[in-house]
Parts: sequence; C-alpha cells; structure tokens
Amino acid sequence: MSARPLRPAPRRDAWERVTTVPLVVLGLAFIVAYSVWVLGDDPVWRAGTAVALVASWFVFVVDVVVRIALTPRGDRWRFAATHPVDVLSALLPVFRAFRVLALLRNIPYLQRRSGAAVRTRLVIYAASYAIVFVYFIALATLNAERDADGATIVTFGDAIWWAIVTIATVGYGDMYPITAAGRVYAVMLMAGGIAIVGTASATIISLLNERISSLRHHGAPDAPHEVHPAGLPAEAVSGEDEPAADPSEGRGSGG
Repeated sequence: MSARPLRPAPRRDAWERVTTVPLVVLGLAFIVAYSVWVLGDDPVWRAGTAVALVASWFVFVVDVVVRIALTPRGDRWRFAATHPVDVLSALLPVFRAFRVLALLRNIPYLQRRSGAAVRTRLVIYAASYAIVFVYFIALATLNAERDADGATIVTFGDAIWWAIVTIATVGYGDMYPITAAGRVYAVMLMAGGIAIVGTASATIISLLNERISSLRHHGAPDAPHEVHPAGLPAEAVSGEDEPAADPSEGRGSGG
C-alpha cells in the first residue's frame, strides 16, 4: 500500500516561493562564513563570522518551524520526515550548506520525468552532495583536531585528503581523528559515503544496463549493400545474383 501524499498547503507553498532564493543566498553566505571561521587567523574576522553563523542558524530554525506550522496538522510529522535536509539544517551546520543545492531543482532537464533524466538527476545530486559534504566534514574535523595533542589532521590539506579517502572507502590509515568530535564526524562521513557512493554507483550501473538492453533489443543495423561506382548494386553489375542459363537445356528439349 503506497503512502498517502501530503495534502496541499497553499500557505506553506507561498512561504517557500518567497524564501527559497533568500535561503539559498544565506546558504552561500554560511559556506563562506564557516570557512573563514575555521581557516581564518584574524580574531576580529572570526568573531564577526561567529555572529553571522549564529544568525544564519536562527533563520534556518525559523524557516523550518514556520513551514511545519503551515502544514496541515495530520501531515506535519510526514512533512518533516520527507524533508530531512531542511529539518537537519536547523540542527547541524553541514546541512545548512545543502540548502544551496536547492538551485539544482530549477534546471529544466532535471525536472523531466523520463528514466534517463531521473538517473542523471540522482548522479548530479549525489556528486553535489558529496562535494559539499566532504568539504564541510573536513572543515569541522580540522576545527576539532588541529589543537589536540598527537593529532594527525592539522592542516586543511590534511583534512581534505582524509575526508576524500574516507568517503571513497579507501582509508589509508595515515591520518585519523583522535578527538571525540572528530570521530563523530568520521562516522558521519563513512555513513554518508556509503549512501552517496552506493546511490551513484547503483544509478550508473542501472543506466548502463538499460543502454545494453536497448542495443540488444534493437539489434545491430543491417550491413549496407555494396554499390558499384556507376550507382548500381554490385550484384547487378557482376551478374552474380542469377545463374546464367545453360544453352544445352534448350537444345535437349527441342530434340
């Protein structure tokens, strides 16, 4: 039995139309502010970006609360369950950056319902989420690790390298988090890597299987007929399509 779709919520839809672009811009600002806060050395800049981060968190919380409040009562829990990125953006910093990816929904090709368009959308979403996820987990892990005694992740380059090999399930083991917060981020990265890489791989394999099945179904195209330079088929010029008549047959029948 399929799940009942969410009932129409005109007021929530109107709110989302008004706030989508501002929240995307806020997501971009959050990416910049969080990067400066982690990588910057100037105390003044870090203090300013800290204020910006708190303000952006407040806006995301208000957005989620308002959207849930504008949803009909019987659908509120289901709305939260079907919009996990939006809800988690009010709780975890990394998911606030994902709000930027809402722009992908406006690409005309990705709005199609065909099988190829759906698979392309899944691959693009998976790649985009992977890039943002790796970047923010790397920043968060660096912020948690760099001042710890015995830490192996002490620069942004270290953090990016560790995040990439972890999400790719390679894991050389030359770098690893030693703090509690860093290990929590590592678990999140591994879980996200399994989901993102698995989704992308399954989608690509499905697309390849569909293409191969299509080629087998239609078969190879017929071989072109050889054409004589004069424009006639080679068989007509050579006379090989019909055997020549035996003159003896006519004489034998007349005797």
